[in-house]
Amino acid sequence: MTRADLLTMPISEKIQLMESLWESLSNDTVSAIPSWHSDVLTERRALLDQGKESITDWSDAKQRIRDQIAEQQ
Repeated sequence: MTRADLLTMPISEKIQLMESLWESLSNDTVSAIPSWHSDVLTERRALLDQGKESITDWSDAKQRIRDQIAEQQ
């Protein structure tokens, strides 16, 4: 498929192609995740279940990250 093919393709076909591509990428991503990542998530879940870890609201986490970046500049 060429760029010219994409330019002439109907939107409905483009969307179907994107969905197929996304599904393919999603399936490939699972095998691309390093095993240590799963280990970290398992450990963090255990700490959360034991009450040794707290949950931070996403808006608070973003602000904390922004503050840390601002301090570094």
